[in-house]
Amino acid sequence: MVTSAQLCIPLRKDVSLEQGAALLVNPFTAWALMDEARSGHHRAVVQTAAASALGRMIVRLGQRYSIPVINLVRRAEQVELLRAMGSEHVVNSSEEKFAEQLRDLCRKLGATIGFDAIAGEMSAIVLRAQPPNARLLVYGGLSLAASQVDPASLIFEGKRLEGFWLSGWLRSNNMISQLRIASQVQKLLGSDLKTEFRGKLPLQNAAQALQQYAANMTAGKVLLVLW
Repeated sequence: MVTSAQLCIPLRKDVSLEQGAALLVNPFTAWALMDEARSGHHRAVVQTAAASALGRMIVRLGQRYSIPVINLVRRAEQVELLRAMGSEHVVNSSEEKFAEQLRDLCRKLGATIGFDAIAGEMSAIVLRAQPPNARLLVYGGLSLAASQVDPASLIFEGKRLEGFWLSGWLRSNNMISQLRIASQVQKLLGSDLKTEFRGKLPLQNAAQALQQYAANMTAGKVLLVLW
């Protein structure tokens, strides 16, 4: 493929082709979201889909930078997965009164920024749980539904519901900053920003790979290879 050099990122010698292939989506997005939290001096973070690959990267970055992360998941095994990673604050949305638990944690820890990969009704639930003047960045739509919001959250509590698109965030940085960010992200590809792969399949089996991944996204990515 021929493309502009401005759209390419030089890989460090210690980065494998597998990790390099996964570089431009989850690792960059996790870094960018946490950069929003750090640059905004937010005391804590709340996130949905916390057991996803990106969610686990957020967990590890929170541990690295000593920023408490409130993790919202939907199954008991996902709670155990995050507990095993050292997560202190995990809320299971399938449990009764989870919204009340989420609100208590968000207000106690001061989670004035949130990352939402689900949208739909979940956006309203998380934004309602956050303290006044909070931001909720919607970067995905796993629910396949439009984000909902309680007008009272916006009008009386000064909260904001915003979209987040990695490409737009990258364009807001100049070329020098982009290269610096790429270097910082690549240094963590073997640890905090590492992508877990559950297997490899040839390109002609792409449909099978998608089905395999959709059946259990938490288990890891499926890498498509040409050989």
